[in-house]
Amino acid sequence: MPTDAPPSGPTPITPAARTRWIWEVSLVLAISVGQSALYSVLSLIRASLRTTPIGQQQTQLNPAQDAEALWDAFYRLLSVGFALATVALVIYLLWEPGTNALRRIGLDFTRFGGDLGRGVALAAIIGIPGLGLYALARVTGFNVAVVASPIDSAWWAVPLLVLSAMRAGLTEEVIFIAYLFDRLRRIGWSWWTIILSTAALRGAYHAYQGLGAVLGNFVMGIVFGWCYKRWGRVMPLVIAHTLLDVVAFVGYPLAASLWPGVFAPAS
Repeated sequence: MPTDAPPSGPTPITPAARTRWIWEVSLVLAISVGQSALYSVLSLIRASLRTTPIGQQQTQLNPAQDAEALWDAFYRLLSVGFALATVALVIYLLWEPGTNALRRIGLDFTRFGGDLGRGVALAAIIGIPGLGLYALARVTGFNVAVVASPIDSAWWAVPLLVLSAMRAGLTEEVIFIAYLFDRLRRIGWSWWTIILSTAALRGAYHAYQGLGAVLGNFVMGIVFGWCYKRWGRVMPLVIAHTLLDVVAFVGYPLAASLWPGVFAPAS
């Protein structure tokens, strides 16, 4: 295991320190992915209670922020910037005197070649079965239609979609994996308790897309959590997640035109 990998065992801490970590984790979740997960679950419950079947409903991942292109781009850039501020916050919380938090969680470029290879492999391992699971969930009516990007996207929208993909990769992997693994391990949780609980939180985070997305992201969370424990680096996970979302966001109009029954917006 690399020297910068997560600690192999929990370091003994005082009850006061454990209470501090619990409060910190609770507050971070309340302003970031935990809040989003709660709203997402409520969205799924609400969708289930509608008279329209879930399979005939839809949700948008990158809706336009304004009718005018210039202001739409401006608001989207602000949205990405504020989301990355949350990522910066948890990295700041992970920083300790005499240590480099980025190096400790493996969010640096010291091993970029290996990180890139692992990220591409992970994207293929997760993406191909995930696409099949989404198609199955759509056909069986367990997922809403996920409109990943506007059908009539202009060329200038592509860089913004790539930025949105990077935002998602950094937000989810740094918080779900790097931050929570560090803090929950310090509190005293076992590795598999952490992996399964963060995977469940990741599934809840995507519940607004339907039960298929909950299952798919839960499995993704287990795989990513196991990889982080083994490699001790979050960079491959960020790369894999970003690649998956770039393909989904940028390639969505083409997929919707080729397979409208599965990917096109619900009528």
